[in-house]
Amino acid sequence: MADIDLRSSAFTDHSFIARRYAYEGDNASPPLTWSGVPDDASELVLLCEDPDAPSGTFVHWAVVGIDPHSDGVDTGQHPPGGTELVNGYGEHGWGGPHPPPGDNAHHYVFRLYALAEPCVLPDAPSADQVHETVEKRQLASGTLVGLYQR
Repeated sequence: MADIDLRSSAFTDHSFIARRYAYEGDNASPPLTWSGVPDDASELVLLCEDPDAPSGTFVHWAVVGIDPHSDGVDTGQHPPGGTELVNGYGEHGWGGPHPPPGDNAHHYVFRLYALAEPCVLPDAPSADQVHETVEKRQLASGTLVGLYQR
């Protein structure tokens, strides 16, 4: 399986995410860029999850139907052609980091998947539902991890 190069100008892999992207900050989605999407991809799916959440993996952003010819998304914008699903806060779109005060830094795992065929997910998917659905269709994927602590 091929690798997608997923990056952000706002943070590097395994570094801290600024407060402006956090739920208690501006709650703006961070800018992302990507390259290495296979030519035969039919769509991209983006997932951001916090596996360190006390109640289990928390979905911060789930987007399906992203244009496979796109190369990124700007701060606070919707991925090109994508449909933003309901996050763990019960809201459509991005829901920034908001770990419990005093917790060790949580990991915010951004994953971009290139799929061979479109997928259908529930309006408010769990991280496991996203993983199970894209696993069967993925041609390539890329991962970027940010940290946040309150």
